[in-house]
Amino acid sequence: MADTTYQIKRSNNASHMIALLGVVVLVILVSAPYWAGRADMRLMAELFLYLALASLWNLMAGYAGLVSVGQQAFVGFGGYMLFALTLFAGLHPLVAIGVSGILGALISLPVALLVFRLQGAYFAIGTWVIAEVFRLSFAQISALGGGSGSSLPVGIVKSLASSRSGREALSYWLALGAALAVIAVVYFFLRSKRGLALTAIRDNETAAKSLGIDIWWNKFTVYVTTSALTAVIGSIIFLQKLRISPDAAFSVNDWTAFVIFIVVIGGIGTIEGPIIGTLIFFALRETLADLGTIYLLVLGLVAIVVMLKAPQGVWGFVRSRFNLQIFPLDRRVEQSKDD
Repeated sequence: MADTTYQIKRSNNASHMIALLGVVVLVILVSAPYWAGRADMRLMAELFLYLALASLWNLMAGYAGLVSVGQQAFVGFGGYMLFALTLFAGLHPLVAIGVSGILGALISLPVALLVFRLQGAYFAIGTWVIAEVFRLSFAQISALGGGSGSSLPVGIVKSLASSRSGREALSYWLALGAALAVIAVVYFFLRSKRGLALTAIRDNETAAKSLGIDIWWNKFTVYVTTSALTAVIGSIIFLQKLRISPDAAFSVNDWTAFVIFIVVIGGIGTIEGPIIGTLIFFALRETLADLGTIYLLVLGLVAIVVMLKAPQGVWGFVRSRFNLQIFPLDRRVEQSKDD
């Protein structure tokens, strides 16, 4: 007589095959400086940085329920800290990137204590107001160029690598490494006990609270973590641009609106969603950018169609139809029979 046993699994054969394919793709991407042109590398680096920003915003909004429209505050803050630390403290740019993340975490503490007093739409508006305060404040710092901005000196740029090709390769690897690090942090965070708590909060905040989950502390932790990593991404962005100004650093359009678009069309509340959304966004941008305002209209139309036809995003639609997971987070109960 066969005995029925049950096993709890996260992954399946499909996820194992996808993981193997991912390793192959990663090897190809890491070797890009040896086969890709400069324009292609810059485009891919930009894609990786947007992917990192989208993954962080998705962690906040898709899991912690913190719908912020002011994350450009930390992008700009990280960029300005890179410039300040290299210009005035004499730090190497790579060291300054790490320090900017620490400073981003520190500045996010009082910001969080302030905006966490707000709920819903008021929270979203509050984060945008904070970002505007950051922009206006940095515009008053004449040592960093004031409203017109500042550029990195040639000596600091050459400290990265002696040759231009070496600097291009390093910038590319920084962007790729940042994207991989953010995805890894999000993945292992969500697989932890704290991630399980976030999932419970996302599904039903009242029920989660009744189970003893500290909702405020979990959201606070996510906000500080994402803000610190967003500051790191911001420093890498402006290390690549070599120039910073308040309007560019704290652009709600570049660093928040496009990021929200990526997450919404890809699939909010999934790790795979920002990846799919980033690929779709860049495909649309590279195809339609020459059309001017029509390009933005097409983006809006795509967002509306996706929200109406696939409210869970493109990846949410694919996952529900084919039961696929690239990053296995959900636990499945599988039945097996022992003779």
